[in-house]
Amino acid sequence: MTAERTQRRLIAIGSGKGGVGKSTLTANLAIALQKAGRKVGLVDADIYGPSQPVILGNQGQKPVARDEKLVPVESAFGIPVLSMGHLVEPGRALAWRGPMAGNALAQLVDAHWGDVDTLLVDLPPGTGDVQLTMLQRFKPVGAVLVSTPQDLALMDAARAGQLFDQAGVPVIGLVENMAGYVCPHCGEVSDPFGKGGVEKAAGRLELPFLGRIPLDLAIREGSDRGEPPASGDDAFAKPFHDIAAKVDAWIGARS
Repeated sequence: MTAERTQRRLIAIGSGKGGVGKSTLTANLAIALQKAGRKVGLVDADIYGPSQPVILGNQGQKPVARDEKLVPVESAFGIPVLSMGHLVEPGRALAWRGPMAGNALAQLVDAHWGDVDTLLVDLPPGTGDVQLTMLQRFKPVGAVLVSTPQDLALMDAARAGQLFDQAGVPVIGLVENMAGYVCPHCGEVSDPFGKGGVEKAAGRLELPFLGRIPLDLAIREGSDRGEPPASGDDAFAKPFHDIAAKVDAWIGARS
């Protein structure tokens, strides 16, 4: 009973556009915050395209219900997680209208999270029904925005930021993903999605810039096989831990 009364903060991880690596960042940020001493849980709120069971390596596991609430699925990294990917068959399409998606989100958030004090919510891209349900029913204490450096992604990220601003949810900061690619053969660095766009946008919007995640095959491969880079201690883990340190400091300043 005491554990269920834990003061739990929600942090939303959002983007205006799909395909910018938001889910990969969320999983690795959760692991890095957990290593920093936070008791972290993760809600995969991307109802139509859940990916956290794959990234966290617990695909195929099913949550049980207790007292009409779900019990999160454990992962090998100490991060309990709930996702529609745990509740429906892999690859099955969900043809749900907005209210059904909103109700699904409510069940994922209002679960038996035990002593979790920081709940990361991996939002779907855009500013639709799931986002509005979360803001109305489970107001986050803050939000992290993820974008690639290209102009189109930045425009959509700005819209997502406006949604949080209108709801009175502070933006903790912006993350630039897929920032720079090092050729494994010659070592030359290229920037297929541009360079520095997110940092410039953060300055223009007067928001903190949290850091960059490189475009690297090892990050993609690790996520696909359920071994997020932040679970290790090599160079691929460092950007995630650096970003997590800034988020952790933001949380600490407001606790």
